[in-house]
Amino acid sequence: MEPLEFAKAVSFSFEKEVNYSDNAIVSKTVLKKKTGNVSLFAFDKGQELSEHSAPFDALVQIIDGEGTILIDKKPYVLGKGESIVMPANIPHA
Repeated sequence: MEPLEFAKAVSFSFEKEVNYSDNAIVSKTVLKKKTGNVSLFAFDKGQELSEHSAPFDALVQIIDGEGTILIDKKPYVLGKGESIVMPANIPHA
């Protein structure tokens, strides 16, 4: 069974921690807390998350490739190394 979150005090690289899967989204939980979670996702080309909102700000960091982030229906195209904060209670996808 895989642990619920990444081990503490162990060095890791996000880029090496998750692999792409054909026609799928793969996710791993880095940290899971009452105040919010940190998750790592690998999206195959054409995959997307449905629009939703969260009760706290969310951070997206692009590790590889590029993606379009929608915040309140406005698109933001991000590439490798770029990040964006999605505000709490605002729909995003």
